[in-house]
Amino acid sequence: MLRLGIDIGGTFTDFALIDGSARRTVIHKRLTTPDDPARAVLEGVASIADEAGIAVGAIEEIIHGTTLVTNALIERRGAKVGMLVTEGFRDTFDIGQEQRYDLYDMRLRFAEPLVPRRHRVEIAERITHTGAVLTPLDEAAVRSALAYLVETEGCEAIAVCYLHAYRSATHEEATEAIARSLYPEIPVSTSSGVFPYAREFERWTTTCANAYAQPMVDTYLARLTDGLAEIGFAGRLAIIGSGGGLMSPETARQHPVRLLESGPAAGVLMAARLGEAHRIDNLLSFDLGGTTAKGALVRGGKPFKTYSFEAAHAYKHKSGSGLKLQIPVIDMAEIGSGGGSIVRIDQLGLMRVGPESAGAMPGPVAYGRGGKEATLTDANLVLGYLDADYFLGGAMRLDAAGARNALDARGKPLGLETLRTAWGIHDIANEDISRAFRMHATERGFDYRRSGMAAFGGGGPIHAARIARKLKVPQVVFPAGAGVMSAFGMLSGAAQFEVIRSHRTAIDALTGDDFKRAFAPLEEEASAYLLSAGLAPEAISIERRLDMRYRGQGYDIEVALPPGDPAALLAALPALFDAAYGAVFEVTLDEPVEIVSLKVEASGPRPVPVPILAKATGSAEDALKGSRMAYFPTAGGLIDTPVYDRYRLTTDAEVTGPALIEERESTVLLDAGDVGTVTPSGDIVAAIAL
Repeated sequence: MLRLGIDIGGTFTDFALIDGSARRTVIHKRLTTPDDPARAVLEGVASIADEAGIAVGAIEEIIHGTTLVTNALIERRGAKVGMLVTEGFRDTFDIGQEQRYDLYDMRLRFAEPLVPRRHRVEIAERITHTGAVLTPLDEAAVRSALAYLVETEGCEAIAVCYLHAYRSATHEEATEAIARSLYPEIPVSTSSGVFPYAREFERWTTTCANAYAQPMVDTYLARLTDGLAEIGFAGRLAIIGSGGGLMSPETARQHPVRLLESGPAAGVLMAARLGEAHRIDNLLSFDLGGTTAKGALVRGGKPFKTYSFEAAHAYKHKSGSGLKLQIPVIDMAEIGSGGGSIVRIDQLGLMRVGPESAGAMPGPVAYGRGGKEATLTDANLVLGYLDADYFLGGAMRLDAAGARNALDARGKPLGLETLRTAWGIHDIANEDISRAFRMHATERGFDYRRSGMAAFGGGGPIHAARIARKLKVPQVVFPAGAGVMSAFGMLSGAAQFEVIRSHRTAIDALTGDDFKRAFAPLEEEASAYLLSAGLAPEAISIERRLDMRYRGQGYDIEVALPPGDPAALLAALPALFDAAYGAVFEVTLDEPVEIVSLKVEASGPRPVPVPILAKATGSAEDALKGSRMAYFPTAGGLIDTPVYDRYRLTTDAEVTGPALIEERESTVLLDAGDVGTVTPSGDIVAAIAL
């Protein structure tokens, strides 16, 4: 098939086209258009088709990831949402979790609720934690509340959030039916439909975020599908979710909150594929783009996944200051240290890199688009790591003089000359990223010193070797096409949808038939999304997992069930839980065990990977393009550094650092003593001199 992956980032929009029959790939990269993200997508689709020598109509599938929802939450550009809430619980968002995320900081800020208090209307109804009706739903109050929210307040979306709706959805479903009959044009999100999970604060925040993004995502996808049709695309469009699975546009419209982190999730999928290809069981995925750097962990070929996610931090990117959401998402650490991260001087007179970013407009000073603030990209250009005449393969010339002037303006007040300023910026970014990755891995019991690293994104290959050295990671994989790796990751994902239900019960109170019956509706619901996307029933595989804990504990751990009939697996649950608990805590307890929730993931088949680079011919010496002055402190400072053409490096060729290896979308930096070897797939695997 001809398949196209598209990743919209904060600075660049990336395109990767795979021609499965001809076993070839085509790559394209262009600046994002923040005022209308679909414009960059449509222009890029036409451009990459032209570069590949095909008609847009020949593309059979487009897989798309976007930061649209993430940016909407950060910038508060979503819909005006009205919320119907159980009587007595209107102020849940303002009360929050009654916790300070930093005990000693008097300037703490928490994320403002997406729904202001005047748009939260209490409804007389109550369902108990067992699912029994305590107070019937007041349908007249529902109609009155909807009229007030829509007609008086002008709300554009409705969130229905009732207590214990995860146990019984009858009141929420009845409210949704009333809303759709009165105002069919207004989208409605119910907490039981978005994420039916215990803990109302997170469930309601997630539901409101879904409603907040729904009109915008619907408009964007309509603009995208119409625009693609106008330029001749008649194939299948899929959207990648935060958990790494592919969704149809219809499912994405229904669950837009699951599009958070969709682009970065695709990059982690590709990192997992690299780990499999190079037989590296444990891998640290490192993606440095134009706006942020992201790290994720892969163990045994599978990325770490979580179901709690914090978006739109309100204070210094600190955990606890954001919107707490519950969605399936690949577990990532995100740091505001991207190529466009702006350099500031803090109150202590020290340089800081990010988290503010110059983005795509105006971008770094070096882009020549009106930027005035020094950024990480400007520093890397002045250090000699980037070629001003070969950025994006020469399609975009960089302004080296402008970058130097911006660095001088930042460094002179500190008494620093230009080169020292540039190196300080580069090394501060490396240290910030290393610190974040160190904490992320340590908190999850992941020993990065015995793992490898996969480095991608436009800036990842420049920084990876030095970050690996700081972390004592012995091996780094620099994949071919690293600059658009998230776009390639789109093409490695399978159609997927995950359903989760709170289901608290002691395992000694269950029978095998009870256990099997509990999973049945989840399996049917998860499969339905894939069937509606056109998959055949026999192509769908089911994976079952449980959240379990010792009775009396406040937190749980995930236990994967082996394939087979759930009824036959009930007796094995205590041993499976003990093994999972012991792997995390190194001890087990002699206490009764209970199930907290059930999880079912339905997946389609994974695509077969296609080599990204064509086989190079000639010798390693032929790949030497020349040299330029670049800054390598471990080799003596500013030195004449060999520069290699990645497209001409042959299998088994070795490059010893200090060296720079250029491709159109990124540059690999090998520091002194690092040795990179080209694999048959065109990847470079570097042994890091620790």
